[in-house]
Amino acid sequence: MSSSAIAVAVFRFVILLFSLSVHECAHAWMASRLGDQTARMQGRVTLNPIPHIDPMGTLFFPAMVIFGPLLGFKFPFLLIGWAKPTPVIGRNLKNIRRDENIITLAGPASNLMLVLIAFLGLAVTAIAVPGGRALLRATLEGGLVINGPSEVQALVVLALIAIEINLTLLFFNLLPIPPLDGSHLLRNALPYNAAMQYDRINGWISYLLMIFVGGYVLGLLVNPTLNLVFTALIGL
Repeated sequence: MSSSAIAVAVFRFVILLFSLSVHECAHAWMASRLGDQTARMQGRVTLNPIPHIDPMGTLFFPAMVIFGPLLGFKFPFLLIGWAKPTPVIGRNLKNIRRDENIITLAGPASNLMLVLIAFLGLAVTAIAVPGGRALLRATLEGGLVINGPSEVQALVVLALIAIEINLTLLFFNLLPIPPLDGSHLLRNALPYNAAMQYDRINGWISYLLMIFVGGYVLGLLVNPTLNLVFTALIGL
């Protein structure tokens, strides 16, 4: 077990934890802006991961996927995770359906923002740092493996991992599987009776759909998008 593999695994876990915290904080902040202070009163407008932690989705499942291969256990899943849902009380909003949709979209939008920040950071590194372009290409071709103690390369690896994880979270949360963000958007578009039936989907069925069906669909969405992003980076 190499020290670089352990370092990358730790990077992935920390960045996932941070990205999930940004996602939920964005929901809570937008709800507060639109008139519902429930999440703010529960301390959810924060980047501190502790108030957002879901034991299964934030800790156990991601740790299994990230650290399992280091112990000889490989799992056929993309790295996904979820946090404790941000509470929103619709009656506190001025326009319930519109505002709920805006609050819902704030989470995926925050992941997209993190992707853009990481991409811009890599672009600046490639253009402004001596040898940055070659370092970026070498890191991409090496599959996100740290080759040496270079601080710049460590930052490049962090940025590439941030892009990978946040693109995955972006697409994952837009899947119409309860309680993911996409399910709220779909529910708000359904007629009343259909929405009531949709609400009856069992929690364990949701977990299975997220892990297995969601993982398959994510592979179809995330991998081509990552290829486009990495191709753009190589072309800098």
